[in-house]
Amino acid sequence: MKLTLPNPKSPLRIGTRGSPLALAQAYETRERLSGAFDLPLDSFEIVVIKTTGDKVVNRPLKEIGGKGLFTKEIEEALLEESIDIAVHSMKDMPVYQPKGLVLDTFLPREDVRDAFISRVHKSLADIPQGATVGTSSLRRKAQLMSKRPDLKIVEFRGNVQTRLKKLDDGVAECTFLAVAGLNRLKMEDIITTAISTEEMLPAVAQGAIGIERRENDIRIATMLEAIHNSKTGLLLSAERAFLEALDGSCETPIAGLAELSNGNLRFRGEILKPDGSEVFSDEQLASKEDATLIGVEMAQKLLSKAGSDFFL
Repeated sequence: MKLTLPNPKSPLRIGTRGSPLALAQAYETRERLSGAFDLPLDSFEIVVIKTTGDKVVNRPLKEIGGKGLFTKEIEEALLEESIDIAVHSMKDMPVYQPKGLVLDTFLPREDVRDAFISRVHKSLADIPQGATVGTSSLRRKAQLMSKRPDLKIVEFRGNVQTRLKKLDDGVAECTFLAVAGLNRLKMEDIITTAISTEEMLPAVAQGAIGIERRENDIRIATMLEAIHNSKTGLLLSAERAFLEALDGSCETPIAGLAELSNGNLRFRGEILKPDGSEVFSDEQLASKEDATLIGVEMAQKLLSKAGSDFFL
């Protein structure tokens, strides 16, 4: 497929955060666009934008805002037309985009599982009583506390390298990262154990990359169609509908996963109290055509069990 850039001397600008993982996702996007349109890599420019979530690293995310912490400045750059597209980790994305922006392109989804990482323990089951576990994820913390209230949870923010150093320094005995991110960084070797989704249900949209654009930019919209993965889009439509119906944010422990099973859509959802004291989960099957509906229905089902004030 051929694409003619409006100005060959001006490369298409891809906005991203500056972490190694964010850059890996931007490079993957660039490579897919380059391949789809037979363009050299220098036809695309990676533009690094520092977000609020990157700037404030010494406080828990719940204290400084919700999911928009890692997207606000990038979306502002997109609206100001200083970048042409924005590449995001979908689990960081709010369910609503700012007026004038659209998020409708998704790359093939990576492994959705959580990775258990430890220098001293072989698996989650091997963690001894009272051990210290590092995580900045409210979901992972709540899931751990629901099964192991004896554990001590400490805040563990930063990129992969920072978290590994904290393990080496003895800040915690183990931590958790997304398998997808480690695969994209070609760091699979640091995974002690990949945790099954039956044992730890992942975050909504974990493992997926989304590409955001300006709503009125038809040329970019047409271009992105060439790299859009419809299966990822289908699964995320269910998961993000679930999140939206729950009014989910970084302050609410929520897990959700949609999967294709024998031509049908299997959806599993889970909501938890932050301290793990209460957990409600369920699953159901539906046709692929009802992807959005199944997400909404699962949210309603869990809230009917938990009560409307569950997240208050």
